[in-house]
Order: sequence, then structure tokens, then C-alpha cells
Amino acid sequence: MKKLKVAVIGAGSADFGGGMVVDLVSSEELRERDLEIVLVDIDREALDRMYKFSGLLKEHFKSKAQIKATTDRLEALEGASYVMTSVARKRYDFWQKDYFIPAAYGFKNVQGENGGPGGAFHTLRSLNLMIPICKDMEKLCPDALLLNFTNPESRVCMGVSKLTRIRSVGLCHGPMITLYGLGKILNMPEDEIELTVGGLNHFHWILKIVNKKNGEDLYPELEKNSAIFNWDQNKLTPALYKIFGLFPFPSPGHTAQFMNFSHDMANLPVEAGVGEVARRLNATAEENIYVLEGISNMPSYDLWSMGKVEKIKKVLNGEIPVSSEEVSKKSGELAVPIMCDIEFDLKKRELGGNVLNEGFVIENLPEDAIVEVPLIVSSEGVRPEKVGALPTAIAGMCSTQIYIQKLLVEAYEKKSRKALFQALLVDPVIDHIDRARKMMDVMLKVEEGYLPELQ
Repeated sequence: MKKLKVAVIGAGSADFGGGMVVDLVSSEELRERDLEIVLVDIDREALDRMYKFSGLLKEHFKSKAQIKATTDRLEALEGASYVMTSVARKRYDFWQKDYFIPAAYGFKNVQGENGGPGGAFHTLRSLNLMIPICKDMEKLCPDALLLNFTNPESRVCMGVSKLTRIRSVGLCHGPMITLYGLGKILNMPEDEIELTVGGLNHFHWILKIVNKKNGEDLYPELEKNSAIFNWDQNKLTPALYKIFGLFPFPSPGHTAQFMNFSHDMANLPVEAGVGEVARRLNATAEENIYVLEGISNMPSYDLWSMGKVEKIKKVLNGEIPVSSEEVSKKSGELAVPIMCDIEFDLKKRELGGNVLNEGFVIENLPEDAIVEVPLIVSSEGVRPEKVGALPTAIAGMCSTQIYIQKLLVEAYEKKSRKALFQALLVDPVIDHIDRARKMMDVMLKVEEGYLPELQ
């Protein structure tokens, strides 16, 4: 039986760690492998909690996998076949700073996570964590495939591509959210829709939608139904379709980060840095009285994550059975499906991943860009599906972001304050040189110790 070692770095996260363990131990295909799962986190309390929870999941799914836990990633990486990563430090604390400090200097950034000035600092913090992991992989498991969930996804994957020899695929549930949204608008089961997306992570566009049963083009139906669909708080998605002719990733707070004209149409952070928050201080995750990503009554990310932790604690205390769907449901992410596609040569088409634009998968974007497109996965590895060219206006917006990404990777690699400042000024959100310089100086000071030391 073939040995398969999977390192899960950032496993203390209740959402990421729990979801990946469920996917691994519940996989029928992986029962044919001698599977070793190594959970890694520097937060010992979170790691211990996830290790205990994983033991219960293993028993529930009757898995024979070996599960280990360590704070030493070198131990986990040695001989690994696959490495899954979702890493951050003081995530929500810095997310608030990424939003509020640029806003204090007059910059109308939205969310401040993957685009805009906040996204630039998030990028540098993430590269500061991810590149050392990849350098360790080069020594300990150079042939392993990196399945990365760390944001900003496109930017992190570009850094990995340019600064290391590691093969990587950036994974995000964005394409699945798009498919879910299409099902709602079209009033069709998701498994009857064949979707082709193209663009960047959190900024992809629907290039093609087809009825799997009869090959019918569903775009005319989408256009008709979208005119009467209840978009709730989401004014941006239908507006972008009317302007640019393609439907974007339907999460307004994400797409708005990459444009300078959408601030007033996207839901803005008020307190927690993510989503329009309408809640009292010290509210709990059970009190779903918030607006996030254009959908009413959805909890903000930080409280939602806290809620996931509380559910795991209740499982460990015997208050919730491990068989409960709310804790043992598969994540819906593509990491384990991609592993199975490779291990068993399934030659499957997966909905979307972030990979190098090598061979001009998207014809009118740079070849060294990281693009989000469908994937064909087999024993030969991960191959992006060619999707043609983007409309000129959309390609222009994507290209701007790609060159910002390149400048941020340069800023990290060369520890260059100048490259960071250039990246900020190229960003559509920035509209003033002096305020941008002052904002940058404050951000560098506030986030000192978590960023590379720029000169």
C-alpha cells in the first residue's frame, strides 16, 4: 500500500484544520493509501484541541489514518507528499488595522483584505510566513505539492512561484460560491451547471455557463433572471455585469477591493473590518444580526470563526455528537479531491484553482501571472484549462493587479520600501502621494515584527 504523508500547517484553525481533517479521514479513495496526517500549529492550545477532535473524527469515519500533531513544521514536512497551508498571525487584529488606518488617511478601500492598501500589507505579512515554509519544503519535501489557502491567494502564489521551486495550487471556495449563486439565480441544481471562470482570485468572471444535460448556453437565462433576482444588499454584482458584460465573482466586498469606483456600492466595514456590522459590542456568533458580503443575517468572519471553535469544544465536552453534520460535514474545498485526482489518475475537471498562466491560459494576461481558472487533474499533475481572452476592460483591471502583485513580491524579496510605495501608488484606491507615504509609514510601524524589514 502506497504511503501518503499530508502536512496540514495552520491546523489549529477550527475551520481550516477541522475541514481538512474531515475531508481526509472521510475520503473513500484515500482508504487505499497508508495515510499519515500531521497537524501543525504554533498555538499549542488550538493544536491540542484539533488533535483531540481529529481522533474523534477518525473513529467516527472508521479511518485507519495515522494522525500526529506537532508545533515543529520541519518534523511534519520531512517526506511529505502534500502540504496544506492556511497561516496567519493575529489575523483579525491586523485585518482591522489594514482597513481602518488607510481609511483614516482618506483612502476608500473596501475590506482591506486582498486588494487596496490593506491588501498590500496583508500580502507582506503572508509572504513573511509562507516563503520560509516553502524554503523548508525545498529541503525536506521538494517534490510535494503545496495546496495553499493562505490569503491574499494570488499574491502568495505569485511569491511562491517567483521565489521558490515549489509546485503550488492556490485554493479558494470562491468558484464554489459563484456556482452556488448561479444555482440560486437560475433556479437550477448546481450539479446541472457547467461553469467556466477566468480572472484572478476574488476577481474572477463567469466566462461560460452551460446546462450539462443538453449543452444549452445559460447566459441568456442568467441575464433574464438576474433582472428579477433579489440581490439583497448586493448592488455591485448586477451593476458590474451591465457595465462589463460578464458576471463577476458575486461577493461585492471582494470584487470591490480591486476598483476605485465601487466603494459606495459595496458593504463597508464599520467595526470588525469585514462587512457592514450592525451589532452591539461583545456580541456572540449566535447573534446573527450582521450584514456580510451583501447577504443579510450573516455573521462577520471573526465571530463565525469563534463559533466554529465553540462547536468543537462542545464536541470534546460531549455536548454535541461528533456525528452531527455541523461538525463532521465535508468542507467542500478542493484540496482532497485534487489529491485523489492525482493519486488515482482520475483526470477530473475541478471548478477552479490559482495557477501560473503558463502557456497563456488566459490569452491577454501576462504569462507569469497567477490566474483562477478550471483545472484538469490527473497523475500527471494539475493542468489549467485554457479559457481564451478576457474582455479588454476586464483584462485591464486584472493586469493592474498583476503588476501590483509583482511589485509586492519584489518588496518582500529585496526588502524594498520603494517597491512597496510603488505598489501602493499603482493601486486604483490610492489617490494622493503624501497621504499614501504617511499611511505607509504608520502601517510599517504598527505592524513591525510581522512584516519583512524594509529598507
